[in-house]
Amino acid sequence: MNKLFKDLGLSTNVLKSIDKLGYTKPSKIQEEIIPVILDGFDAIGQAQTGTGKTLAYASSVLSKIDVSTNFIKTIVLVPTRELAIQVKDEFENLNTSDDFDILAVYGGSSIELQLKQLKKGVDVVVGTPGRIMDLMRRKALNINNLEFFILDEADEMLNMGFLEDIELIFKETNDNKQVLLLSATMPKQIKKLAEKYMKSDYQHIEIESTQKTSLNVKQSYYMVSEKTRNESICRVLDLKDPNRTIIFCQTKKECDLLLKDLTMRNYSASVMHGDIAQNVRIQTLDRFKNDSFKILIATDVAARGIHVDGIDLVINYNMPQEFEAYIHRIGRTGRADSQGEAISFISNREFKFFKDLEKFSKTNIEKKELPTKEEIIKAKYNKVLNSVYDCIQEKDYMDAFEYIRSYNKDELMKIAASLLKISVDEKIGSDFNKDLTIKDKGIRKVNSNHTRVFLTIGKLDNLKKGTLLDFMKKETSIDKDCFHNIEILTKFTFLDVDSKIVDKFMKKMNNKKLNNRTIRVEIAKNQK
Repeated sequence: MNKLFKDLGLSTNVLKSIDKLGYTKPSKIQEEIIPVILDGFDAIGQAQTGTGKTLAYASSVLSKIDVSTNFIKTIVLVPTRELAIQVKDEFENLNTSDDFDILAVYGGSSIELQLKQLKKGVDVVVGTPGRIMDLMRRKALNINNLEFFILDEADEMLNMGFLEDIELIFKETNDNKQVLLLSATMPKQIKKLAEKYMKSDYQHIEIESTQKTSLNVKQSYYMVSEKTRNESICRVLDLKDPNRTIIFCQTKKECDLLLKDLTMRNYSASVMHGDIAQNVRIQTLDRFKNDSFKILIATDVAARGIHVDGIDLVINYNMPQEFEAYIHRIGRTGRADSQGEAISFISNREFKFFKDLEKFSKTNIEKKELPTKEEIIKAKYNKVLNSVYDCIQEKDYMDAFEYIRSYNKDELMKIAASLLKISVDEKIGSDFNKDLTIKDKGIRKVNSNHTRVFLTIGKLDNLKKGTLLDFMKKETSIDKDCFHNIEILTKFTFLDVDSKIVDKFMKKMNNKKLNNRTIRVEIAKNQK
């Protein structure tokens, strides 16, 4: 990759803005898709989270749109309010010439203020589908003279059920616009959207990787029990002492309970989830960016669209229910050319899913042992002493010098050791009296008389265990007693089938429809 941003055809003003941001070399997705957009093609941009897709389309848009007209030139649809704000900020970062008027619209903010801004005239509108449609219904948002129609995080928008809204908005737009879809993954629905709404010569720019997760992210995991999960997280936080951490939980209740526990242990933390008021969530994100606290605890939904620079560590409090969610989570760190770390805390019941995730992401994730008391204290002592050495080098200690002038060497050593201990004790939240040893059972063994199978139907299809059992018996004429250990996840289901009849089961079940979903059946990997 030898090209620089100045070689891609961007406008002079946009290049000046990029230079102020400190960028010189484009990422792979930026190098490949910017010329395609500038040449006028509709395009799909598919690349890992954190590779600079937003800057790619924002710089292209601001290099192309005509500010002399009084129409809205660009609509960017995003799945969440947080992402709307951050995309708007990305456009503003590239708008140092102040030639363009950019507006973010989303629920939970003043619609009256947005109406006033639209009346004055706006070039680029970034918004969530609900607020965009609300403004359209009020006749305040005219989108039939667009130059660009953009879907950012298109896969997330489809996962969140926005397909119908997207199509309703799209139908109100003009024909002669460029359409851009940006996504980390490429589900079939996105391809269908492209075929339906893009010009026939649209370009699909896919940046492939030998693994689905960023090489800039160091990944590892610890085996824990449910009872030791919180204490284990404290041990890791104490050892690593990161400046900015995001901890992902599955539920709002888990977030709140973890926040309460960490706060009691004097960690600097805050929380974001769906029950938090929107204005508070925005304030929380701003405080996180401004280093007012060090640990953000969030659900997947609340964290969608969070792009904060300098995330040192992402922690999976527990595993998500989908492989793609894991990739999105750890994509919050190791962005651009920076290095990051992702740590997962795995219970025995999550282990099978985790090993399947390794295969899906084409990544070998290192298992680690939880840090000992001695390792944590040594790391803390070293960090404090490094700060002391910096203080000595800068001669910042002179004001305190007179308070220790009268002590002898033996007394000074005791004072120094005591101060070191007090300082470190205040920075440790771990409870070293807790026993963290667990029996590492590894993958749940499949009975030698059973075969583990995988079905492409899950909770999103309103699947229930009883419904599935009845359906399988009806379609295969196999008794329910032949099915064991059913695990219904978000998009797919695992179950054990008696090995003698597994071939019959797969033949009968393949391509059958349940709840409007065509079911595909495969032998699950990692039989043990």
